[in-house]
Amino acid sequence: MMNTMNAISTKTSQAVMGAGLWLVSTLAAATNDLPGGPAVNQLDLHPAVTKIAEDQRYLHYLMMGICLVIFVAVFGVMFYSIFAHRKSKGAKSANFHESTTVEIAWTVVPFLIVIGMALPATKVVVAMKDTSSADLTIKTTGMQWKWGYDYLNGEGAGIGFVSTIDPAHRAMSDSGNPSGDDYLLKVDRPLVVPVDKKIRIITTANDVIHAFMVPAFGIKQDAIPGFVRDTWFRAEKTGDFYGQCVELCGKEHAYMPIHVKVVTQAEYTLWVEAQRAEMSAKADDPAKVWDAADLIARGEKVYASNCAACHQPNGAGAGAIKALDGAAVVLDTDHAKQIEVLLNGQNNGAMPAWKQLSDTELAAVITYTKNSWSNKTGQAVQPSEVAAARQ
Repeated sequence: MMNTMNAISTKTSQAVMGAGLWLVSTLAAATNDLPGGPAVNQLDLHPAVTKIAEDQRYLHYLMMGICLVIFVAVFGVMFYSIFAHRKSKGAKSANFHESTTVEIAWTVVPFLIVIGMALPATKVVVAMKDTSSADLTIKTTGMQWKWGYDYLNGEGAGIGFVSTIDPAHRAMSDSGNPSGDDYLLKVDRPLVVPVDKKIRIITTANDVIHAFMVPAFGIKQDAIPGFVRDTWFRAEKTGDFYGQCVELCGKEHAYMPIHVKVVTQAEYTLWVEAQRAEMSAKADDPAKVWDAADLIARGEKVYASNCAACHQPNGAGAGAIKALDGAAVVLDTDHAKQIEVLLNGQNNGAMPAWKQLSDTELAAVITYTKNSWSNKTGQAVQPSEVAAARQ
């Protein structure tokens, strides 16, 4: 009986292992290298597209080479000594004390090695921290769980938006059916910068610690609430380049991708003009009175981009995230209560403030929540109410 059970257990283990290997091989076969992002079975650093990243690659190989030489030299001498001077060959241990030659050798040689490693490393580190004379300055704000970009100086100053993971990739993750070379790296709005321009990135956060990293650029900088840090890059070729938040920032840490689109100067100028036109269109007259149907339609898009990640598409919430479906503040006829929550947040930042959205966007998303799922209140919030609450 015991032998039979062991045989069954062995066959089951083999079947599970075989299924696992088949799944891994199937997923690997279905995935290709992502230009500007991860590669299948990648072992080396990302292909560099900035001088800093190229210098980091050189340092990596230099340090590895030095360590390899030290390893071979130390263990070579050690194993040779063990073999050539073993007791079975009649070797006698040397008896010496306070050898000046040895003392000088093991002091000077490590000193020269450290200097040889420190000089090139210091040069690169100093260059990495030189954020002066930037052509473009962008503030990058980490938030659970997306990135906010504000163009502060240079061409495009005044442009600002929030970059969120593509909802289709969230759906693939939830269903357990990943697909595509850019799985969990696609966003609704990438960060766009011109090629061959020095881009200064100022990082901060509005909730917990995040970290902004794009391997192809050789940059990684923590984004800390209440503090500002900065880094920079100068992309030497156009294309799409990807990164992620690399600081464990909460349960949806995996859903904070970074997509940087590097374009030509002419394309960047056209993008800036398009963004400014879009911003002008979004800056609706707060005095305009909207139809409830139009507010709900617009609010649905705002909700999908900014709210659904936490409150769920069905408004049911999850864990500590409160449900909007049936929520008292949503059903309340006093619109000021829900407007206050969206403008200033609540629960010590668990619900962030959304002042960066326009009055019309806030009015639209509030109206959407008041008339969706089981919340059939028939209420409509006008932009003028939000504008008055801001004052």
